[in-house]
Amino acid sequence: MDEIKWGIIGCGDVTEVKSGQAFNKAPHSKLVAVMRRDAEKAADYARRHNVPKWYSDADELINDPEVNAIYVATPPDSHADYAIRAMQAGKPVYVEKPMALNAAECEAMNQASRETGIPLFVAYYRRALPYFLKVKELVDQQTIGEIRCVNVQLYWQPLPGETGENPQPGWRVFPEISGGGRFHDLASHQFDFLEYLLGPIKNASGISQNQAGLYKADDMVVATFAFESGAVGTGNWCFTVNPEQRMEQTQLVGSKGKITFSFFENFRLLVETESGPVDYSIPFPEHVQQPLIELIVSDLRGEGKSPSTGETGARSSRILDWITT
Repeated sequence: MDEIKWGIIGCGDVTEVKSGQAFNKAPHSKLVAVMRRDAEKAADYARRHNVPKWYSDADELINDPEVNAIYVATPPDSHADYAIRAMQAGKPVYVEKPMALNAAECEAMNQASRETGIPLFVAYYRRALPYFLKVKELVDQQTIGEIRCVNVQLYWQPLPGETGENPQPGWRVFPEISGGGRFHDLASHQFDFLEYLLGPIKNASGISQNQAGLYKADDMVVATFAFESGAVGTGNWCFTVNPEQRMEQTQLVGSKGKITFSFFENFRLLVETESGPVDYSIPFPEHVQQPLIELIVSDLRGEGKSPSTGETGARSSRILDWITT
């Protein structure tokens, strides 16, 4: 492909800053069409972002001859359907995370990719962000020696709308739409990057339960997991703490030191070895998906390789299944 001409299925909040504008800022890339079932909202998005075409029907966008690649940015319950339809139409697909509701749907998507020969990518953009590439560089250089264990902690308060007399939680806590609760939404990023960092996780198990009763999905998850490298990990995710208890950090403990970093909360990266602490601050770019989108465009043009594919993206969903089922 000379120029990658993107169409977006599902132009909701995630596309406003994180991804949508990046398709026009990446070299050899252009956003030419968007689709949303609400025609008025689709037209509004196209107008605000100077997108030439908009649709309220996904098939019309998929079959638009000017669109030669598709970004699926809907909730996870429709990822598999839209992605498979797009690949069967010969259009490469970039799909939001989690990749699908479960590992079985992910496998169906990858099977479609293999059968059609059409590439499939997943929006695990931390694999391309400078902050996380610095963590990988430090680990690859064995700055803290061999990695012995990983500790993931995420304690967040309920989101607005999840409490009150008439709570109306967002789609992320409806398992039939998201695949689970907020754990599925956030831990999918964490496990994907941990595998990119340390290699495959060979097994994982956990306890997931609903403690606060704000919605049907789990709000508390505890997990253990083991890497093929020999490193082991533990994780605690709780989504019903007071704001004062909010905390999010991941620690990598090695034979010669420790790295503490954040997946979501800040840009600080602390390295502690016998030489003393070293503190890095590496902010995210304006459009956090742009570095990965640029690599995907390069891949589609035959000039490079994307670090995030359907095959790598499916692994994170498999780990989530291991822990919560």
